[in-house]
Amino acid sequence: MRTLFRFPLSVVRFLIAALSAAALSAQAPSTVDSQTFLQQQLGPPPALKSADAQRVRDLVAQMTLKEKVGQMTQLEIGMVADGRDGDLRINPAKLRKAIVDYGVGAVLNVKDLALSPAKWHELVGAIQDAASQTRLKIPVIYGLDTIHGANYVMGATLFPQPLGMAATWNPQLMLETSRIAAAETRAADVAWNFSPVLDIGRQPLWPRLYETFGEDPYLATVMGAATVRGYQGTDPSKPTAVAATLKHYVGYSFPTSGHDRTPALIPEITMREYFLPTFAAGVKAGALSVMVNSGEVNGIPGHVNKYLLTDVLRGELGFDGVIDSDWEDIRKLVNIHHAAATEKEATRLAVLAGIDMSMVPSDYSFSDLLVQLVNERAVPTSRIDDAVTRILTMKARLGLFDDARGGSKAGTQIGSAASRAKALEAARESIVLLKNADGVLPLARTARLLVTGPTADSQPSLNNGWTLTWQGDRDAAYPKDRPTVRGAIAARAANVTYVPGAAYDKELDVAAAAAAARQADVVVLCLGEKAYAETPGNIDDLALPDAQLRLARAILAAGKPVVLVLVEGRPRIIQPIADAAKAIVLGLNPGLEGGTAIADVLFGDVNPGGKLPMTYPRASNALLTYDHKAFEEQDTSFGLTAFRPQFEFGFGLSYTTFAYSGLEVTPPSPQFGQPVGVSVTVKNTGGRAGTEVVQLFVADRVASVTPAVKRLKRFQKVTLAPGESRTLEFRLTRSDLSFIGPSRAPSAGGYNGGPLKPIAEPGAFGILVGGLQKDVTIR
Repeated sequence: MRTLFRFPLSVVRFLIAALSAAALSAQAPSTVDSQTFLQQQLGPPPALKSADAQRVRDLVAQMTLKEKVGQMTQLEIGMVADGRDGDLRINPAKLRKAIVDYGVGAVLNVKDLALSPAKWHELVGAIQDAASQTRLKIPVIYGLDTIHGANYVMGATLFPQPLGMAATWNPQLMLETSRIAAAETRAADVAWNFSPVLDIGRQPLWPRLYETFGEDPYLATVMGAATVRGYQGTDPSKPTAVAATLKHYVGYSFPTSGHDRTPALIPEITMREYFLPTFAAGVKAGALSVMVNSGEVNGIPGHVNKYLLTDVLRGELGFDGVIDSDWEDIRKLVNIHHAAATEKEATRLAVLAGIDMSMVPSDYSFSDLLVQLVNERAVPTSRIDDAVTRILTMKARLGLFDDARGGSKAGTQIGSAASRAKALEAARESIVLLKNADGVLPLARTARLLVTGPTADSQPSLNNGWTLTWQGDRDAAYPKDRPTVRGAIAARAANVTYVPGAAYDKELDVAAAAAAARQADVVVLCLGEKAYAETPGNIDDLALPDAQLRLARAILAAGKPVVLVLVEGRPRIIQPIADAAKAIVLGLNPGLEGGTAIADVLFGDVNPGGKLPMTYPRASNALLTYDHKAFEEQDTSFGLTAFRPQFEFGFGLSYTTFAYSGLEVTPPSPQFGQPVGVSVTVKNTGGRAGTEVVQLFVADRVASVTPAVKRLKRFQKVTLAPGESRTLEFRLTRSDLSFIGPSRAPSAGGYNGGPLKPIAEPGAFGILVGGLQKDVTIR
């Protein structure tokens, strides 16, 4: 009798869910346009119940100074526990000191490795039990960095990193994946999530680029608002929601050196035009907390920048939630920034600037020093009361006073088949096809394939940092049932050879790889980056390491078609090898299902539809963004070189083709302030169904502040059958035609200066969609 191979039931369920998701995706109707979607996500959380508001007032009135300062204190888990990884265990004496003696309001982080849900329930349960034994029984709030799924909860669903999610250009998908991430985080009884990063990614060297939604403020605004609403829902008190944290306010992502936590120089026009809009949208979407920039902007460290924290964030943007410090950043005002002589002075400056909670995180210095400062009248009690009120209000909004452990009782299935199917859908949509010469893709399953390169057989590369561990580099911790790129290719083709060729920064067996290439029909060359997070990911050059380039040159010299698969968290320079490669496929850390998704695209099981959320540079020092100034368009014989990246922002190919026609603007000559309607028809002119991201740009032809050559203002994702066409309609308002500039008009002698604000000027504008252009004059 023949024995049939039996798949585990969990695998069967996942395959069914994945196939269903793929079938639905292939027939997906057009999503709503980006602006309609954005408006649907904006709005504050529900008003605090009157009973909760009264409870907060009563508690603040009853609290001693030490209890208040305790609520403003955030400690890492090692301050209440011993051990690490799965052996982490509560230390009763440490716990009592933190929660009972000091009244600590928040705990965060792991000790290296992600924990099982049961272990989280044990740890958080013990912390909440200790809180219930305090005089006022105020629950503790636990926080984790859920960056691309509940990455510190074993078995959780992991999605593409945020930059990869931005490559989907699908805010509805961002909303859905964020809901899953929130539910699986809250299922561990963790109610506070330190995500999303809303500082935009305009410095490609920065090692946290993959945590951003790319270089464009509008794309990042739409995706960021979707993330906030996905995490918090319309009611954060539900046991499937977590508090969102907008970070790192503001300018953290634009360090001059490209290194993490280093100084940024950002003129105020640039700050208001490019960096503040995403945070403004996050505030309007109801985010409950903000985390502060660890670095400095224009010489002022983020943690003492009262102008940005109080005047702008609180005053102009109307944020009324909790402002949290980042890791040890008040102490770093002394030993890193040299902005204060003592930690006591740093504490005073930070709290008066607007910091509500200090991520100390490994001692009680903040608590002790702040009590002294208040007793010495160096910090007013009113400022302490304000901070504590905000902290308790966030806890009330999350329902912690009613049930501090409600998440574990919600019945959320962590890592369900449906959630994994959604992760696979997201990974597929995130893959960007950058080149496909001579139709080398899709690959034939009968072809003799060589798979080589350092990212070919690496789950850490597919996921990057914030995956199971901080750096995401512990390969042995990854689940064994998720294929790498190599494994997924081998599952589809009959004749696959694998030779590593090179590690990330050293050669292994280049000669063997080149010899195997000569015997292959096609080579799949997988290059890119190892896993990293924050400062350990600092680099000084975007060029691929020499070892990878030597491998690539040896493979290309074999004379066979080469498909270059890039797996990376930032755009590494490929100019020396890009022209010779027949095809280029980009995976921006697509997550646990990324190997499957890349193979799906390589073999044509999925028609790629991802688009670049950032400009892909051609050279290491040519790092302009797509919305540069007209001056950078000049190409002269005396040293000026026009903007010419490897691939432009918004670019991405498909296995089908699309044609645009009928671009219309109504009215053709609108009055100043009158809405402008834009319509365009897009048609699938190829032979298979495909998805296109229709992108609408506006070009201000003349302005009193030199305009960008174009700016993204709307987008909409549509799926079309062969021969199918669809007419899309967009609506632009005055704000879409405005820019940040001085509030006073220029005089005959130049500008008079004055406060900066949005300005809309009559004049000529270009409307650009899909290679079409229509000029309109605003009267």
